Amino acid sequence: MNFRPCIDIHDGKVKQIVGGSLSDDPGSAEENFVSEKNSDFFAKFFSDEDVYGGHVILLNKSTDPEFEETKQQALLALNTFPGGLMVGGGIDPSNAKEYIFAGASHVIVTSYLFQDGEFSMERLLRMEEAVGKEHLVIDLSCRKRVKNYYVVTNRWQDFTEQKVTKEFLEELSEHCAEFLIHGVDSEGKRQGVEEDLLEILGDYEGNPITYAGGVKDFDDLDTIRELGKNHVDVTVGSALDLFGGNMNFEKVLQYCLEGDMTEV
Repeated sequence: MNFRPCIDIHDGKVKQIVGGSLSDDPGSAEENFVSEKNSDFFAKFFSDEDVYGGHVILLNKSTDPEFEETKQQALLALNTFPGGLMVGGGIDPSNAKEYIFAGASHVIVTSYLFQDGEFSMERLLRMEEAVGKEHLVIDLSCRKRVKNYYVVTNRWQDFTEQKVTKEFLEELSEHCAEFLIHGVDSEGKRQGVEEDLLEILGDYEGNPITYAGGVKDFDDLDTIRELGKNHVDVTVGSALDLFGGNMNFEKVLQYCLEGDMTEV
């Protein structure tokens, strides 16, 4: 199990927010942490720690007045740690190469792949053609409805008709390098991980896959390791001490690399 860092950017600032609180209403986001430091501080920190595969996420829509400031912070992070970070948020074939040229190892795409609530293989093939399978991460962040998890788009507000299943992951795996999946109902709440979702992810044995959402302590990392069968990677956001939380970065990194709680 690998640790995957995150740098979430909203209104031009590095933040940790309650994921499900994002909407088109100004000021709707519930903030857990707002950094006084720019994105390059965190990018350099992860570079110095030799931790690759982090996610830079733009949380503003392209039509928001703050989007350009958010984009500049994202580009600053990518320039600071070239090849070490992925980028997501409003990615489509028209802008994907710009981020790759700016230093992103991969682009992360969700909403573009869905049209009128339905998954579009045609759109996935366009993304694959734009940057290549090796540079493409598919984000299937989801929310639970009744007994199933459904992909959500447009800053996690709109349900699609697509269930997250082992079979769907296998179908997509031929066209991407990795998967990123947030348990949106837990994202930013530090209330524990979504075990039913982790069981689905643990049954999939293909491309690398990263889970995010709800991690609050090392017991949650144990749960991810167990249910994810030691091949599901993890992002820790609001609970990490870098972002005002209680979990020490070095200890989290040690645990993910070694699975050893004796020194934690």
